[in-house]
Amino acid sequence: MVNRDLLLKRAEELFDAGAVERVLGWTNGEFSYDQSPAVFSNKEDLANFVYDAFCGANLSKYLIEQTRQKKKTAVFLKGCDTFSFNQLLNEKRINRDFVKPIVIGCEGKLDINKIKEKVEGVIEDVSVEGNTVTIKTLDGTYTFDDKREFMLEKCLSCRGIAEVEDAEEIDIEHQFVSDGDRFSMVHKLENMTEDERFAFWQAELSKCIRCNACRNVCPACSCVKCVFDNDQSGVWTKAPADSFEEQCFHIIRAFHVAGRCTDCGECSRVCPSHIPLHLLNRKFIKDSNSLYGEYQAGVETDAVHPLIKYTEQDLDPTKAVAKTEGSNE
Repeated sequence: MVNRDLLLKRAEELFDAGAVERVLGWTNGEFSYDQSPAVFSNKEDLANFVYDAFCGANLSKYLIEQTRQKKKTAVFLKGCDTFSFNQLLNEKRINRDFVKPIVIGCEGKLDINKIKEKVEGVIEDVSVEGNTVTIKTLDGTYTFDDKREFMLEKCLSCRGIAEVEDAEEIDIEHQFVSDGDRFSMVHKLENMTEDERFAFWQAELSKCIRCNACRNVCPACSCVKCVFDNDQSGVWTKAPADSFEEQCFHIIRAFHVAGRCTDCGECSRVCPSHIPLHLLNRKFIKDSNSLYGEYQAGVETDAVHPLIKYTEQDLDPTKAVAKTEGSNE
């Protein structure tokens, strides 16, 4: 794993040189596995800076607010963060003049929920050495030899690092890249009957408590005024559970980020009800790729995504439906 001390040293150097006024990174949460995004305003604040196996939060969205304040901010970007950073630049949501991006290697972050399923007792500490995960609880110590067993879902589909113009780099050779099929669960859903798919999503989305964590953390949800905050929209509050109102909220939100979603997986990571929201986005990505050709949001900062661009090579969707349904290929 990238050494936390390397990042801390670089942040201190930037403050000493007067090159930045703030540093965007991670700090300790309530528990040892609850690391959270944080803004450090001076060198002394960096005493609380952390970087470990639980720093899974994507920092790119926080730059929207930071750059509005017109104070030069250094930000540490993991591989998944780089795609979101580029996409936000592409949409002109970040003022590039006030950002110093530092791209860092990432060997994959851990999912505390997966760990809790495997061990008993209150977790005191989790350490990673190579591919070995050691978990200390009040009831004993557990050792597992396959780190992938506990990695965040988004890490299991990692596409590496997107090129960020004029970015500094630290230990990017320590970058995990997945060789798995990120659409494997999408294929399974496509092969279900319509009734089975409806039942799957009804069961999952009905867990929603409308906390808005998915919306608030999503880099693609950057509207100044969200439709779901409009009390005239009809979809702004949690409806009775038996109405299955949640299909509107999550499916409409997925449509709103279609073509712009970088598949960073933050929506599923922060969901307190553990709803696999990323599957909606991946379905849209898969269908767009089938209809208009492979496209990855966030690879370039001057790209126009397929859903708002017309070319004569575009397929006629009415003739391409079969390609988007696994059962009819």
